[in-house]
Amino acid sequence: MSIVEDLGAGHGPSWLDAWLNDNADLVVGWRRHIHAHPEPARHEYATTEYVVNILREAGLRPEVLPVGTGVLCDVGQGPRCVALRADIDALRLAEITGLPFASTVEGVCHACGHDAHTAALLGAALALASAPELPGRVRLVFQPAEEESGGALDVLATGGLQGVERIFGLHCDPRLRVGRIGTRVGAITSATDLLELRVSSPGGHTSRPHLTADLVYALGLVITGLPALLARRVDPRSGMVLTWGAVSAGEAFNAIPEKGMLRGTLRTSDREVWAGLQTLVEELLSAVLAPTGVGFEFDHRRGGPPVVNDAESTDLLGTGVEAALGPDALVTTELSSGGEDFGWYLDHVPGSYARIGVWSGVGAPSDLHRPTFQLDERALPVGVRVLVHAALAALA
Repeated sequence: MSIVEDLGAGHGPSWLDAWLNDNADLVVGWRRHIHAHPEPARHEYATTEYVVNILREAGLRPEVLPVGTGVLCDVGQGPRCVALRADIDALRLAEITGLPFASTVEGVCHACGHDAHTAALLGAALALASAPELPGRVRLVFQPAEEESGGALDVLATGGLQGVERIFGLHCDPRLRVGRIGTRVGAITSATDLLELRVSSPGGHTSRPHLTADLVYALGLVITGLPALLARRVDPRSGMVLTWGAVSAGEAFNAIPEKGMLRGTLRTSDREVWAGLQTLVEELLSAVLAPTGVGFEFDHRRGGPPVVNDAESTDLLGTGVEAALGPDALVTTELSSGGEDFGWYLDHVPGSYARIGVWSGVGAPSDLHRPTFQLDERALPVGVRVLVHAALAALA
């Protein structure tokens, strides 16, 4: 019997099998409640309260982060400690799935699977709490504000990883069939920086560009020139990519505008390259715009670093996956250009971040960050098993 055929099949320990046999529907219910009541980054107050109440009812002692959202909670005893992390925030995006438990909050939805991450970690918490004995402590990190790439820093600022040896996390992957876990040694996601350029000019008539500063022409130079120059100043093996997402300037056919704006994202999977990108971008941008005469203001907002998985932690996570689901469940996943602030944790402790399959295998996968995103809820008990076994493997 394959894991895909029967995701409730027991793979030990007996207390974990027993807990899931009795509570798998409860985990699904948690996920549906969180899905129906999404909250964006920095506003996860009801979600935080919901998580706290579930943990307290299980006899645990959760603590809310000083920022008011997010939760830390230890299970077990002993000097050794490993951490499991889930993110709790939703996206500012309108849901159009038609699900009976679809978002009840206008313009906000769980289109990235954070509701599933949270429910799986809650399940792991209560399953671990049911164990007769654990070989150490497991710290549960319910992190706020992942989508704004700052919640991990809130956890670190409050000492959330003090005493932690390793940290593990899972993220929904709609390209992987449910029952599969994708792991990777080294970079698995990229750093994601946000760029915003605001340019200014006296403006003027399009028949006399020589008497003013041609703002639209300057924007065009930046749009094409900055990515080209970066590609020749940065190691192409770094996975660096600059892509513009928004540009605006003027309205009239025959008037050179006075103001313009350009926004985009800059990504790389190389930690060292990322560290020097801000200085390099500012240098090249100044060089491109200098001949045009336009004024400009530039905002380079650094996101989280790349998530770079530690080899030993990834091996331990793989051991946990095979113990939880069998050897066929473990697959190698690809590097993503997407961002994830789990990388901040890996600056402090070794760890590994994996992808959990949520595709049913029927029809086309529904991609993340889209209003139509859906997942196969059979992935929830899979997530519980993997998180529990990863913690046990690391503590062993």
